[in-house]
Amino acid sequence: MNARIAARALAFAAALALSGCVLPPKDTPQITQTPDIALGLGTTNAPDVDALWWHQYGDAQLDRLTDAALEHNPTLESALARIHLAQAQVQATAATRQPNTALTAEATRQRYPENYIYPPPLAGNTYWAGDLSVRFSWDLDLWGRQRALINSMTASADATRLDAAAARLAITASLAEAYLDLDRAYALADIAAQSEEQRRRILDITRKRIDAGLDTNVELREAEAAVPQAELGRLQAEAARDVAIHRVVALTGGSAADYAGIARPTLAVETALVVPDSLPADLLGRRPDILAARARAESAKSLKTAARASFFPNVNLAAFAGFEAIGLDNLTEWGSRTIGAGPALSLPILSAPRLKAQYRGAIAAEDLAVSTYNGAVVTAIQQTSDQLTYVRSSAQQLDKARQALAAAEEAYRLAQKRYQAGLTNYLVVLTTESQVLNARTSVVDVLHSQALARIGLLLAVGGNFSSRA
Repeated sequence: MNARIAARALAFAAALALSGCVLPPKDTPQITQTPDIALGLGTTNAPDVDALWWHQYGDAQLDRLTDAALEHNPTLESALARIHLAQAQVQATAATRQPNTALTAEATRQRYPENYIYPPPLAGNTYWAGDLSVRFSWDLDLWGRQRALINSMTASADATRLDAAAARLAITASLAEAYLDLDRAYALADIAAQSEEQRRRILDITRKRIDAGLDTNVELREAEAAVPQAELGRLQAEAARDVAIHRVVALTGGSAADYAGIARPTLAVETALVVPDSLPADLLGRRPDILAARARAESAKSLKTAARASFFPNVNLAAFAGFEAIGLDNLTEWGSRTIGAGPALSLPILSAPRLKAQYRGAIAAEDLAVSTYNGAVVTAIQQTSDQLTYVRSSAQQLDKARQALAAAEEAYRLAQKRYQAGLTNYLVVLTTESQVLNARTSVVDVLHSQALARIGLLLAVGGNFSSRA
C-alpha cells in the first residue's frame, strides 16, 4: 500500500511539473438533475412490473395472444441482442483493470551489421535469434479512469436491460388495447343488430296500423326506409369488427389464415386493473423508461470522470521473464535466462487540445443525458396525472351513462306501446329509439375508455399499482 501511495504521489508531482498546461478545464455541467426523492427512487434500478398483468382480464384467448406477441417479437429480439452486446462491453472494459499476462515465442533470422556494436563472429553474419518469455503488464489506474469506464459501461448495460423491460410492457399494452378495441367492436355490432331488429319490429307494427286505418303510407314508407339504414349500420359495424380482428392478429405476428381463429373476447373489463384508492408514492420511480434514462445519465457522468482522469499520467507496471539467445540450440539454457521489471509513465504533454475537447464533449453529453432524464420525468408526471383524471372521470361517466340508458329504454318501451295502441305517431318512436341506441353506444364507449385509461395509467406508473412487498 505504501508503494502504491508513493507511486501515486510521484506521478502527480510529475504531472504538475511536466503537464501543467494539460490540467482539466474548469467547465462544469449546466443542467441540474431532478432529485431522485421526487420520484421515490431508491438505490436499485429494478422496475416493479407485474409480468402477467393482462391475466386480470380472465380471458384465456388474450393470454394466448399475448404469449404469441412476446415470442419472437423483433423489438424484443433486438433488445435482447443489445443486452448481450452491452454485457460483453462491460466484461471487455473490466478486463482492462486486470493484470495482462502473455506468453511470447519468437524466432528471427537476422543478419547482424558489420558497422554496429555487434562483435565478431556476429558482425557481418546471419543467425537465428530466439525469444521465449512471459510478459506481464498492469495499468495501476491511479486516477480511476478505467474504473469510471467500467461504471459507465455498467450503467449503459442497465439502461439497455431497462429498455427491454419497457419494450415488453409497451408490447403487451398495445395488444391489450387492440383486444379492447375488438371487444368494443363486437359490442357496437350487437347494438347495430339490435337496431335492425327493432326497426323491423316497428315496420311490422306500422303495417298493422295501416291495416287498422291508424297510419298512412307516409309512416309506412318511413318505417320501410329505416330498415336498410339499420342494415347499413350493421354492415359497417361488422366491417369495423373484422378490421379489429386483423389488427390483433398483426400484433401477434400472425397471418390472414389466423383471422378465423379469433373468437369474441370474454373480458372482465370492469374488474380488471382496478386502481386502488391510494397509490404508492414511488410509482414513477418504477417506470423502466425513467430508470433507463437515469442509468444513461449516470453513464454520462462516469464518462466525464474518465475524460477528466485522462489529463493525469498513466502508470503501468511491466515485467518479463524468460530466455533470449542468438542461436536456437542454446535458447533454453540457463545462461540464456533474462528477467526485468519496472514502471512506465505516460504523460499527455502534447495532447491538451484533444483532451480538453473530449472533456468538454463529455460535459455536454452529461447535460444532454440529464436533460433527457428530466424531460422523461416531466412527461411521466403529466401522463400519470392525465390518466388518473381519465380513470376517475370515466367512473363518474359510466354511472351517468347507465342512468341515461335505463331512462331511454323505459321511454322507448312506453313509446312502442303507445304507438301500437294508436296513441302516438311514428316520429316519437323513432326519436326514442335513437336515444336508446345513443345511450347503449355511450355505455360501451365509456366502458372502453375506462379500460384504456386503466392501461394508460398502468403504463404511466411503470406496470404495477401495488405497493412493494
